Amino acid sequence: MEITAEAVKKLREKTGVGLMDCKEALKQSKGDMEKAIEFLREKGLAKLQKRMGKIASEGIIASYIHTGGKVGTIVEVNCETDFVANTKEFQEFAKDIAMQITASVPLYVKREDVPAEAIEKEKNIYRKQALESGKPEKIVDKIAEGKLEKFYRRSASSNSLSSRTRT
Repeated sequence: MEITAEAVKKLREKTGVGLMDCKEALKQSKGDMEKAIEFLREKGLAKLQKRMGKIASEGIIASYIHTGGKVGTIVEVNCETDFVANTKEFQEFAKDIAMQITASVPLYVKREDVPAEAIEKEKNIYRKQALESGKPEKIVDKIAEGKLEKFYRRSASSNSLSSRTRT
């Protein structure tokens, strides 16, 4: 079966995979777009499993200090090679991450850093809110847990390698 450039282009647009991989997937699937997508997904998982053992031992430490010097973030971003770490794009990426963490104003670096007292205080507030809004007693704890998850997302940075200090 002849695989057209149009079909390869269409598969590439749908998946973001390289041209040669798209062409191979279409050959393997005899031109069936859905089967080609499935083939690429399976192949991607195999590639991912090969990479799982690799260590991202290279990288950079970037920082961002907000105007006035009162708030700042230091972040370590790792990659597999020093070639990547030394590119301008990677360095800008690390700087952007530091800036985004600073802008998100996390109170804690990671979920595990949130003190038990703060968790209990928030749970109590959420329970009271649910009860006062007329929610049944039996679902109050579930509501509080759901709101606590939102609290974690707001209060703890998603990047456990970042740190935040205030002076």
